[in-house]
Amino acid sequence: MATKQSEDASGYMSYENPSSGLMVWIRKFNPKGVFTWQLAKTLAMGQGLACLICGTAISSQFLATDFRVNTPMLQSFFNYALLSLTYTTMLLCRTGDGNILQILKRRWWKYLLLGLVDVEANYVVVKAYQYTTLTSVQMLDCFVIPVLMILSWWVLKTRYRPVHYVAVCICLLGVGAMVGADLLAGRDQGSTSNILLGDGLVLLSATLYAVSNVSQEYTVKNLSRVEFLGMVGLFGTIISTIQMVILERNEVANIQWSWQVGLLFSAFALCMYTLYSCMPIVMKLSSATSVNLSLLTTDLFSLFFGVFIFQYNFSGLYLVSLVVILIGFIAFNAVPTPTDRTDATTSSSSSICEEGCFDNPEATQNNITKQEVDARITTEEEEEEEEEQQEGWKQEERRKRERGSGPSQSLGQGNDYVAAVGCSTKM
Repeated sequence: MATKQSEDASGYMSYENPSSGLMVWIRKFNPKGVFTWQLAKTLAMGQGLACLICGTAISSQFLATDFRVNTPMLQSFFNYALLSLTYTTMLLCRTGDGNILQILKRRWWKYLLLGLVDVEANYVVVKAYQYTTLTSVQMLDCFVIPVLMILSWWVLKTRYRPVHYVAVCICLLGVGAMVGADLLAGRDQGSTSNILLGDGLVLLSATLYAVSNVSQEYTVKNLSRVEFLGMVGLFGTIISTIQMVILERNEVANIQWSWQVGLLFSAFALCMYTLYSCMPIVMKLSSATSVNLSLLTTDLFSLFFGVFIFQYNFSGLYLVSLVVILIGFIAFNAVPTPTDRTDATTSSSSSICEEGCFDNPEATQNNITKQEVDARITTEEEEEEEEEQQEGWKQEERRKRERGSGPSQSLGQGNDYVAAVGCSTKM
């Protein structure tokens, strides 16, 4: 008993000692458990999204510089129209609760607000370039990360660990290195007509993007990817059409159409359509915060392409920035983000309605049955653990009683009463 107590005491002391705990964590660190196929897939898909955004930036710059076309709402309209043509049509073909009429009946106003937020987020950031510099846009656009973390904590019940905050700081340091390289290379482009207004528009755009991305993550993980894209495509098409007619009718009328202009519009629309279609898949694998951390490399890819296309000056800090951002992204995804357990039951029950469940009720029933079986197995395992603990306590009590009754039995071996009790016990 004394030996066991000393071991327990030493174990308790080692648990309380931070340095020894860190050494234990270092010894138990398994690189294979961190650098998994899931992480590699998330990293590759995130950089693929960054390349798609880079494609939209390059096509927009060609339209603005070579053909004097500045119509962000018209470009967004083509994207939303493609989304509506694909995913809204899929919702029309569904039956039951997944049909578009049932969705509109239950939550049309939510998707209307979400479509408005998404359209204005794309429009406001383009307008910001008319009033402030490229450096300000790149720096203030990172405001989307803290807003995302706050909204994820509040809406999605995500609980971040210290390593996640450190990883975000590392990514922001990488962005700082990128901005420093731009300043050294003389790429502080943009207007300075009203810097305060431009910076405010960037912050507003970052906030709107954060709201849109958190809503997207919630919808994709709890409802359906097709539902989100179909509703955003439908309301985005309506809102962008109205806004285009009001704000850009003169610019659209003055476009001198040619096959080059049509090709650039098509390239922009296809890149945006692919981006919107693939982003929910990446969010389902990770989170909205993780996706936006991976998108911090978008400006770097634009710079790399700009070196060959627009003859930008290259700086070694761009590579340093890319490496630092990727390190921060890997550190963020190496440790999972737990969620509040009080919301686990609600999220698990709502996550039953995944994509395609409305068309396949048998799959839904199988998911419910599987969750019930998992819950029963978990309950049975907990009961078995409790029974084993109780049995261990009983055995410990028996040992204590035997040790306590040993001396009395040796002292009373000649006593007839003790002998009688022993006989009755044998019987």
